[in-house]
Amino acid sequence: MDTLLLSRIQFAANVSFHILFPTITIALCWFLLFFRIRFVQTRDAAWEEAYYFWTKVFALTFALGVVSGIVMSFQFGTNWPGFMEKAGNIAGPLLGYEVLTAFFLEASFLGIMLFGRGRVSERVHLIATSLVALGTTMSAFWILSLNSWMQTPAGFEIVNGEFMPTDWMAIVFNPSFPYRLAHKLLASGLTASFLIAGLCAWQLIKGSATRGTHKALRSAVFAAALIAPVQVFVGDLHGLNTLEHQPAKIAAMEGIWETERGAPLTLLGIPDEAAGTTHFAVKIPKLASLILTHEWDGEIKGINEFKGEHPPVAPVFYAFRVMVGMGTVMLLVAVFTAWKLWPQRRATGTTLPRPLLWVLSGMAFSGWVATLAGWYVTEIGRQPFVVYGVLRTADTATQIASPWVALTLTAYLVVYGLLLVTYISVLKYMAENPVKHAGVPAAGAQLGKAGA
Repeated sequence: MDTLLLSRIQFAANVSFHILFPTITIALCWFLLFFRIRFVQTRDAAWEEAYYFWTKVFALTFALGVVSGIVMSFQFGTNWPGFMEKAGNIAGPLLGYEVLTAFFLEASFLGIMLFGRGRVSERVHLIATSLVALGTTMSAFWILSLNSWMQTPAGFEIVNGEFMPTDWMAIVFNPSFPYRLAHKLLASGLTASFLIAGLCAWQLIKGSATRGTHKALRSAVFAAALIAPVQVFVGDLHGLNTLEHQPAKIAAMEGIWETERGAPLTLLGIPDEAAGTTHFAVKIPKLASLILTHEWDGEIKGINEFKGEHPPVAPVFYAFRVMVGMGTVMLLVAVFTAWKLWPQRRATGTTLPRPLLWVLSGMAFSGWVATLAGWYVTEIGRQPFVVYGVLRTADTATQIASPWVALTLTAYLVVYGLLLVTYISVLKYMAENPVKHAGVPAAGAQLGKAGA
């Protein structure tokens, strides 16, 4: 493998590991805020138990996300110096805005959220939780703004080979940004929902459930049942936007080789880029055109229209089907479980068939599968460009000898593999051995003043 391919694999490994954790924390913090508000409203200790258990999960996940994010940012200098040399005038400020407006907000109030109960007033503690939740969402805003700009660049001019900003509003709110941001936030909501539901189901199976377990389980299942259909709608809008701005990516996703009207939807198959065909394809006539153009005879450009400027077909084709397939399973499980729980929505406990509990626990990390598959569609589908249509990936890679890149890649894979196994093991231990939370009266709760 040459340096370019190894660098791409290394960056993919770093991003794949890192993205797992923000995908949880972005939405999980809003769940924490909901649990906190419900406790303040009802004074039901079960909501506080749910809050404190999932606060520990959030803290662990947040820590891994921060550390892996810092490591990932190093890759711009070590493996992709050409990208920062050419696009640093745009990428640098956007990353800087993320630190200034989001990370500082999270870092400033995270300590109060984690350790402030009994030391500050109920009001201050609630505000701290809400600001951390806002910070996680703002972080996603800026990171996705940069990523979306790399997919659909706007608001710039190239001077002496460097990207110079001409319109920051066009850069931040580039053509694909609204769809990509909404798609990611909803994906985070589903990921956090299934993680909560999965661990709560595991607690019920193992007999370690607390009163907070039942509250958290119902909240997560109902949230997933509401979010999943919205995600389908947003995904459709995102697909229409991608067809307009990145038709080569759509051609690879659908395995469409020749430009045609009334293109069929390929459910399954084995794409063969060398032969320019999809073997053993299972197709539904005209459905791809209907979904992507909302017309039975809508035209979709084929891969052969983009000679030398289309992504590798097989990874995009397979990853898209994994994403859609897992999303469909999540939708069905969420709706069915919500239907089973609806009569119990006001009950103290929760009763679900044991097989369904096993399904929920088995799908605890299903959001990770869908997220990674979707991320691969997005990033591999942009190739061979790092800034779509303008800057090629090969022109930005490092010139470091390939053995050194291979060495660091191996080290990353070993460390990340160990960290991932440890993280999942710790969550399992926490679920099986929950610490009973003793209620602590908030200092100055009545007056809304900070405690001593």
